[in-house]
Amino acid sequence: MNCDSVEWRYNWYEPMRSLTLALLGLLASIGAQADTADYYTLADFQRVQKIDAHVHVHGPAERFMAQAIKDDFYLLTINVDYPDFPPLAEQQRAAVSLVERYPGRVAFAATFSSEGFGTPGWVDGALQQLSSARDQHAVGVKIWKNFGMSVKDADGHYVMPDDPRLAPIISSVERAGMVLLGHQAEPLNCWLPLQRMTVRSDREYFSEHPQYYMYRQPQMPSHEQILEARDRMLSAHASLKFDAVHLASLEWDVERIGAFLDRFPNANVDMAARTVHLEYQAVRHPDKVRRFLIRYQDRILYGSDDSYGPGDEDAAALREVHSGWMADWRFLTGSGKLHSSEFAGAYLGMHLPRKVVDKIYWSNAQTMFSGAWK
Repeated sequence: MNCDSVEWRYNWYEPMRSLTLALLGLLASIGAQADTADYYTLADFQRVQKIDAHVHVHGPAERFMAQAIKDDFYLLTINVDYPDFPPLAEQQRAAVSLVERYPGRVAFAATFSSEGFGTPGWVDGALQQLSSARDQHAVGVKIWKNFGMSVKDADGHYVMPDDPRLAPIISSVERAGMVLLGHQAEPLNCWLPLQRMTVRSDREYFSEHPQYYMYRQPQMPSHEQILEARDRMLSAHASLKFDAVHLASLEWDVERIGAFLDRFPNANVDMAARTVHLEYQAVRHPDKVRRFLIRYQDRILYGSDDSYGPGDEDAAALREVHSGWMADWRFLTGSGKLHSSEFAGAYLGMHLPRKVVDKIYWSNAQTMFSGAWK
């Protein structure tokens, strides 16, 4: 063998080998960077603009707002005809004050009182409440679960969401181009014995609020009856923009939520207080939950259902709000194994692409509540 020939081949091969390895390393690095660019990490949490489209903020809330700004959250605070909250007039004053003190950062949704339902002048009074709220820049109107679960008419019948006496109010919201935020029924757990409920928070809530615990009150409307009435209401108001909060009270099955969204193209859902139910499903069916979030990425709004105030001194409450926001971000953006105090079993983060996360946390709410956050 000619030694010169061997040496020539060696001298040619080694540089080419080194160049090839360098190119492969560069391509791998570019690929890794592209993959990282397509997804958020936990470190991105405070660097990304986000909307929590479902909170209940009362009182001055300066410390709460400081935490929201630090975590880069914009807010939709929602007034509710709920006995545990301040009176409605006080809720509205607090909401308007927040909008004025934090322009472009806070928007609010109004509501109307069910007190005196069915009496002469009730509809006109409710419409006046909504007109006043619109004048004060409300971007939506909440209809709460009391319609279907507690409000009765003079004959003792439960008033359902499709009751004709509510139609003038729904039509007013529809004509104004506002969003109706609907909380009808409750999680399906509400109709189950405590030991069969899937998550701890539902067991605690219905133990503490027996008036809303339907399992123990079989004379009251069923889960199915209430949601059927809601769907009839939506069918009767085809152009109504509807935010079906709490995953449309279909939280136990992402396929049922998807069917609801397919049926009502003007409806979206928010995740408020129901992310835990997605996590519960992800224990057994992570791919199914992830497919749902990706398929309906244009129809899902992030919400926490956090309540704060009217006092503004509770540091523990602020820590809880922040940790809840972080936990939800970790579930939606991360890919690691997670655990919850709500139920047994590990589940995986959804590792949603950045563009999906941006829709759920930002652009879907901006689209639905046009002009709310500037």
